[in-house]
Amino acid sequence: MRDTDRTGAPASPAPQPDAPRQKQRFELGTGPGRVLVWFYGVFTVAAASRSIVEMILDFGKAPLAYVLSAVAAVVYGFITYSLVRGGETARRAALVCCAAELAGVLIVGTWTRLEPSAFPDSTVWSEFGMGYLFIPVILPVTGMIWLRHARNV
Repeated sequence: MRDTDRTGAPASPAPQPDAPRQKQRFELGTGPGRVLVWFYGVFTVAAASRSIVEMILDFGKAPLAYVLSAVAAVVYGFITYSLVRGGETARRAALVCCAAELAGVLIVGTWTRLEPSAFPDSTVWSEFGMGYLFIPVILPVTGMIWLRHARNV
């Protein structure tokens, strides 16, 4: 290419001082979020393993309890994925799932206290997660606090 063939356009535009800066993506799985990722990951494996084994071995004994444990595993897995993925969309999705998880724990926990015969076997969320040291009721609250804090960062 010769000098006379050039169009005169610069190779790259000069940076604009008034151009808005792109907001840097906040990593949800850092700092305290790393602890949440660990807990949610462990609970995903625990709830999924438990529900699969119970469904295979004795589904007819307590189908509602075993299905609820499987639902808990899916919710935990989605929250884990969202925390690892990061970004605003993932933060919002995780926040909604944490709220749904907390509602599930409160509903199932209350249900198991008021009508124990409805659950011949316990679920992850039975009696507000008493079988899991109440972590199922503490975890979504902690997650929502973290996710609300992450919005402001």
